[in-house]
Amino acid sequence: QVQLVESGGGLVQPGGSLRLSCSASGILGSLNPMGWYRQAPGNERELVADITRAGRTNYADSVKGRFTISRDNAKNTVYLQMNSLKPEDTAVYYCKGSISLLTYWGQGTQVTVSS
Repeated sequence: QVQLVESGGGLVQPGGSLRLSCSASGILGSLNPMGWYRQAPGNERELVADITRAGRTNYADSVKGRFTISRDNAKNTVYLQMNSLKPEDTAVYYCKGSISLLTYWGQGTQVTVSS
């Protein structure tokens, strides 16, 4: 059974930083790509960033220059370093991974940016 487990969310003040992690288990081979999505109340789920196994990255315009996605292929783990956080970054952040035309999602982790 494939599982994606996120960690690292929490409450942070505007301008602060958080690092999210997502580890995949129960799967042979590498998820490709792996990525982060977010969903704020009343909004649709949107792509934040994703990364291929080769390290090619893609970011939403709203997070470029502030967020950095990376991965450890040996551990099937993806990270999201979030700097200069803004209140509009508040959302539930979900990890997503794909392999052999199948897509898997984590349970989500809450990120709240507030003073």
